[in-house]
Amino acid sequence: MMNMNEIVGTHDILMITLDTLRYDVAKLEEDNCPHLCASGGWEKRHSPGSFTYAAHHAFFGGFLPTPANTDKDSHIRLFHGKHSGFRTHPYTWLFDAPDIVSGLAQEGYRTICIGGVIFFTKKNKLAKVLPAYFQESYWRMTFGVTNPRSTEHQVNHALQLLDGADLEQRLFLFLNVSAIHGPNHYFIPNHIRKDSIETQRAALRYVDGELGRLFAAFRKRKRPTLCLVFSDHGTAYGEDGYEGHRLAHEVVWNVPYREFIL
Repeated sequence: MMNMNEIVGTHDILMITLDTLRYDVAKLEEDNCPHLCASGGWEKRHSPGSFTYAAHHAFFGGFLPTPANTDKDSHIRLFHGKHSGFRTHPYTWLFDAPDIVSGLAQEGYRTICIGGVIFFTKKNKLAKVLPAYFQESYWRMTFGVTNPRSTEHQVNHALQLLDGADLEQRLFLFLNVSAIHGPNHYFIPNHIRKDSIETQRAALRYVDGELGRLFAAFRKRKRPTLCLVFSDHGTAYGEDGYEGHRLAHEVVWNVPYREFIL
């Protein structure tokens, strides 16, 4: 485990949620994701929520996906709120705030959200809740699930922000990638208009290619970057008769997780 007390304050932090990515799909594509899996493969974890809104509230509270095992001693949290009553670890960074975003802001971080799926659109009061955690939040139609080039547009926007950012300013950049969320059938040309494991695999390959540009930009900054990449939940494509998510099935609860330094 990384010592987060040595990372917070000395590293930029990049948190990416690959919205709706299934663990089994991520494992199938490890060899085809040279940027996301450059230093290792995906770890299997359990999501704290079965859909975007619930899972992200947990993430921002410091409850990242939990290791998929019964060894409670290995369930060590990177971030933990002070005075919570929960057992902590010496390597856990304790924040005195309701959430990690405002906790990092108190430590001098510039906090930025680049949204993707509907809960980040700010089009209604519900869709303003998650972006409101951040000092800055951005969403465009081109970032959404209906645009086949959504990750390209999201990364382009992030690169513009990085290009104008003060190198002395520590950054916490959060990116909710929408491309893997349905509809994703258009990532296989001439495919039937139906999402599947194969179309989600193709979407993940596309996303990996675009994230390479973002990783390269962070590597050029003054300090190293802690990169946290994981899915908020999976989705069902007919398993046991289930379709979609916001339901209790292993393909929804099992998510891929990675943490590494850029």
